Amino acid sequence: MDKLIIGIDYWLIIGFIGQALFSARFIVQWLKSEKEKKSVFPVAFWYFSIAGGVTLLAYAIHRKDPVFIVGQATGLFIYFRNLYFVIYERKSLNAE
Repeated sequence: MDKLIIGIDYWLIIGFIGQALFSARFIVQWLKSEKEKKSVFPVAFWYFSIAGGVTLLAYAIHRKDPVFIVGQATGLFIYFRNLYFVIYERKSLNAE
């Protein structure tokens, strides 16, 4: 039941969407760095990382690919941790 009537594989579409989200983070980071004239990671970078990572992890689980699963799961931990630091820092700055 993974395919539409016309033969399109849903999971392949999900995989490409995940890859597009994951790749978009680099465009967001590049544009922000160009604007700032230095290397920066905007908060959107971490949101795109998480969205792409979750989508790609779902795809990897469906494919039953342990290498891909471990890679995406590890990455997600790092992305969530970095987003936590960004949010914590903003709350600290607002509390001052």
